[in-house]
Amino acid sequence: MAKAAVIMGSKSDLNVVKPAVTVLKSFGVEVVVRVISAHRTPDEAHEFAKGAEKDGVEVIICAAGKAAHLGGVIAAYTTLPVIGLPVKTDMMGGLDSLLSIVQMPSGIPVATVGVNGGENAGILAAQILGIKYPEISVKLKDYKQKMKDKINADDASLQKEAAEF
Repeated sequence: MAKAAVIMGSKSDLNVVKPAVTVLKSFGVEVVVRVISAHRTPDEAHEFAKGAEKDGVEVIICAAGKAAHLGGVIAAYTTLPVIGLPVKTDMMGGLDSLLSIVQMPSGIPVATVGVNGGENAGILAAQILGIKYPEISVKLKDYKQKMKDKINADDASLQKEAAEF
């Protein structure tokens, strides 16, 4: 079974990561959810990253705000794909988090989704896992078809309404 980890720097980030966990579970992915801070619990961050692959984790989502170093710290200790999930902050609306995550030095990439983009982080993780697990790939195709069908239905409805303007 595919396995992903979703780590947040603070429990206050839980509402941002819930959509990632929900999406991953809907695709049949086992999800480990943890609170680990790059700054306040660096030993735990190091230990988690070093042991993730051995524990069966295949992709890691790291949600963090402000300095947002969690994804980079985790990526420094593993070759697993790491997805950064910037968390909106009061200071700069999440721009600080986004820039902290996306501006990684050469050799330590962290894929990055939009601020508070938990759903997209989950989908990106599922797409990565879908390379190895065909059943996830099939579910992703169905997911995208449902999005397409909804937009087409909305357009058809709008066309009927617009004819009455």
